[in-house]
Amino acid sequence: MGSMNVFDVAGRAMSAQMVRLNATASNLANARTDYSSKDEAFRSMKPVFRSVVDGNLATVDVERVVKTDAEPQKRYDPSNPIADKEGFVWEAAVDETAELIDMLETARNYQNNVQVLQTAKSLILATIRNQ
Repeated sequence: MGSMNVFDVAGRAMSAQMVRLNATASNLANARTDYSSKDEAFRSMKPVFRSVVDGNLATVDVERVVKTDAEPQKRYDPSNPIADKEGFVWEAAVDETAELIDMLETARNYQNNVQVLQTAKSLILATIRNQ
């Protein structure tokens, strides 16, 4: 890997947060969805990050996106057209409260990196003006 600068570090971190936000959005979009079997029921997805170090600078990349171990919940709903012969359906394994908290945290992390970029830009422009 070549030498990174503050713009590379913040940019990579922002990209990682976007993957995290997209996973959260997908999880929320699939929440409260019913399925006819446990195997086909949606399970939340989470990105797995890895550290990237280059000299004195470190940032993150998304290594992969994985399904969580959360188990879908069986619910009795005999009027549901996809219910099994016993009248049960499976709910998507999504904790909406946790996902909303994750969304707020992700947005804050993203905004922090935007602020890093803005500060670096301001410092560079101030240095150029003062020469």
